[in-house]
Amino acid sequence: MARIELRNLAHSYGRNGTYALKPLDLTWEDGGAYALLGPSGCGKTTMLNVISGLLRPSQGQVVIDGRDATGLEPRARNIAQVFQFPVIYDTMTVFDNLAFPLRNRGVAESEVGTRVNEIADMLDLGQDLRRRASGLTADAKQKISLGRGLVRTDVAAVLFDEPLTVINPHMKFLLRRKLKQVHERLGITFIYVTHDQNEALTFADQVVVMHDGSVVQQGSPRDLFERPAHTFVGYFIGSPGMNLLPCRLDGDTALVEGSRIQLAPGVGARAAQRSGPVRLGVRPEFLRLARNGEPSIGAEIAAVEDLGNYSVVTVKLDGHVLRIKVPEGETVEGTTCQVVFPPEHTKIYVDERLVE
Repeated sequence: MARIELRNLAHSYGRNGTYALKPLDLTWEDGGAYALLGPSGCGKTTMLNVISGLLRPSQGQVVIDGRDATGLEPRARNIAQVFQFPVIYDTMTVFDNLAFPLRNRGVAESEVGTRVNEIADMLDLGQDLRRRASGLTADAKQKISLGRGLVRTDVAAVLFDEPLTVINPHMKFLLRRKLKQVHERLGITFIYVTHDQNEALTFADQVVVMHDGSVVQQGSPRDLFERPAHTFVGYFIGSPGMNLLPCRLDGDTALVEGSRIQLAPGVGARAAQRSGPVRLGVRPEFLRLARNGEPSIGAEIAAVEDLGNYSVVTVKLDGHVLRIKVPEGETVEGTTCQVVFPPEHTKIYVDERLVE
């Protein structure tokens, strides 16, 4: 197991000063289950390859358990990496594929057998150990690839680079659950790269969100949902994503064109200490349609989508589009409605950053 620290780390692939990974400090605690989440091209794989030693960073340090590992070869880091597409030997049996990393390090054959059987049992590969890998399904091959990353007892961390891309949706769910079980059993540091928010939020205890080469927030799935630290996190996580509206502030009131929306006490004063564009953010789950004359803002109903266990109501507020999640069974009628903005869930962002 390992505690991995990235200190003032950055990486550029060219000489023009454009960073694929912008300067950052980040710590992965020993034994944690982490997801590295973001869109394609945001720097996730670059960071993973720097940690594993496949890339040497342009600046900064990789520190593993207190030791500077920046210049170490991948083999010397005791880190396993599982790639997007299965990396296995088709002509070998499943047993020999799983045994390969151990035999390559001179592990005694008796220990090889014990360890391979243990990992095969964890991943439900026991019945296939004597089969050649070439005849297996894509999900079984990826399980072999996962097993090769887990089979060594000296592994400090396992890095997963979008490992379920080639797997069908049902098998993705099963393999993700299996990985969670394996992590709980082994307690190894897991770092799981994905662009899929569902994978990240259901797998990890801590999610690191990346955007344009930078880490914009690290936190629990609940933190990311309820308190997005950056507008990108609010937009990227959730379905639909956070509603974001340009606004002006008058004390603890947000002015969206002609509408006045009450904020939590003190937000306006803290926002006034910063400079930059101001936006109001509120998730569709936290907005609601007013009942019984409670304080609310008038809006026009543009569309209603019935999605089974809830509906998404699209409204227009002073020319701005808002989406509201409405629970199953709540009827939406007419062309206008009154929208409630709960102050505790109505956030203010200045220059894209949350005002705490």
